[in-house]
Amino acid sequence: MTKAILVLEDGTTFEGRSFGAAGETFGEVVFNTSMSGYQEVLTDPSYHSQIVTMTYPHIGNYGVNGEDIESGRVQVAGFVVHEAVRAYSNYRATGSLPDYLADAGVVGIEGIDTRMLTRHIRSLGAMRGAISTADLDPVSLRDRVLATPSMEGLNLVDPVTTGQPYRAADAVGDPTSDPLFKVAAYDFGIKYNILRLLGAAGCDVTVYPASHPADAILSGGFDGVFLSNGPGDPATVKSGIDNVAALLGRIPVFGICLGHQILGLALGARTYKLKFGHRGINQPVLRVATGRVEVTSHNHGFAVDPDTLRDATAFGTVEVSHTNLNDATCEGIRCLDIPAFGVQYHPEASPGPHDARYLFDQFNASMEAAR
Repeated sequence: MTKAILVLEDGTTFEGRSFGAAGETFGEVVFNTSMSGYQEVLTDPSYHSQIVTMTYPHIGNYGVNGEDIESGRVQVAGFVVHEAVRAYSNYRATGSLPDYLADAGVVGIEGIDTRMLTRHIRSLGAMRGAISTADLDPVSLRDRVLATPSMEGLNLVDPVTTGQPYRAADAVGDPTSDPLFKVAAYDFGIKYNILRLLGAAGCDVTVYPASHPADAILSGGFDGVFLSNGPGDPATVKSGIDNVAALLGRIPVFGICLGHQILGLALGARTYKLKFGHRGINQPVLRVATGRVEVTSHNHGFAVDPDTLRDATAFGTVEVSHTNLNDATCEGIRCLDIPAFGVQYHPEASPGPHDARYLFDQFNASMEAAR
């Protein structure tokens, strides 16, 4: 097998074996604690320009298939695992994980101590890094890593948003023949399963580029607006923030992940970068109104600063609706005077958990009330 190295910006180096494509790749090195769902992770646009480390030791057990995808291509910059499984076993599988990455031209590394890497990131924070099968000199590769941009201040929405509007049914199928609501979705890096669940909830969804003008949305006869997940620093998505501010109070709005952060910024709050972010499918979140705890799926490196919500009064009162029980970060916001809310986590999570899918019904209720 071909030798590969992973080098972090602080000089920490891991030697392993290459799998997937040969070559080299650069990005922010993060970790994900999921035991399954690796194909969803690979194809999630929120991971664009990130090198993802899986903490579960064996990745690839059930292979890959043409259904468990969240976008039209592999989005991660690189993939790090302890052991990449080649002898997969699943009745739905059509190929192996290593072949899948090779076909996508994505560089992976295996055979390293992913537990050590994860603990290092937890202690010092997510940082820039590179995987290479070509430049095996740690000093040289680190110098090149330091020349790459950091995630803070980086707009990554433009590379992943759609170029043209399209109907969600054309991308993921039409789960309902009798839609209840007409919804416009801003694509900041949208996942297919969000479109599937909006459709299953009775929404006829049209997806628009991230910079689509708010006036065009308001004149389109829509019942509500959805703000999608996506990669990068939310504060850099200026057109999205301005458009959402123009929509608030005039049409119901629901945001997930980056969409939640953009909603917070449009309301007048601020966002900040987390030390190492939340990525996995086992994050406990408190739903403040009921006291119930939801186990949730996450993928984000930024968060809304809840202390700044007190001054975000341009559209009335805003409250924290959900809180992370691991670190007390803001996981959801709700406007009390206009129909707008958002959550930091992923209620559409696939393979799971599904504790928070009630939020799609909540969006429907807000659109019904606005009628």
